[in-house]
Amino acid sequence: MPTLLTLALATPALVAAAPQQNDLAQVQTHLQAVSSMTASFSQTDRAGKTLNGTMTLKRPGKIRFQYEKGVPQLIVADGSSLYFIDYQVRQVERWPIGNSPLAVLLNPKRDITQFAKLVPTGDSRVISVEVRDPKHPEYGRITMIFQRSAGSPGGLMLQGWVALDSQNNRTTIRLSDQRFNAAIADGTFRWNDPRRSSGPRR
Repeated sequence: MPTLLTLALATPALVAAAPQQNDLAQVQTHLQAVSSMTASFSQTDRAGKTLNGTMTLKRPGKIRFQYEKGVPQLIVADGSSLYFIDYQVRQVERWPIGNSPLAVLLNPKRDITQFAKLVPTGDSRVISVEVRDPKHPEYGRITMIFQRSAGSPGGLMLQGWVALDSQNNRTTIRLSDQRFNAAIADGTFRWNDPRRSSGPRR
């Protein structure tokens, strides 16, 4: 059965549900109400390759994508920078958090109404929001998919997103088993630097 994320990203229906401006305010309310989040994720790249793992988010500025066993990669943000670590080739790439499409998820003070637009989904249960900074197209853009859920913060459940970087590399994230606002230790976002002989990095 198609997921809500799949339906939201498909070709729009002939009669699409018109997005309401208050939906954008609801998304803002949801993001501000989330201090932490954990979920299982499925990541699909532009070539169709899919990887699974666990996502842990703590606002402001911290996120960790822990891939399944056997995948020698890690993505983690420590509060100021976003890192992509490849343990197989011992390489680390770093970006300021604000230069990443994920910044909208990591900064609770950011007013997304200045950068976001609603995208018709054809389903009144689903809200799709595209966020990009027109002054900085090199930062890419992210399209977030929410499902209305009365028991979730702000009445919404984040189902996943599609990120498109400045090179048009598309990555789709689908979430499941979402849990909100539990206590998460800052040590969760430490990582071992493969360029060093030993020792964790903050």
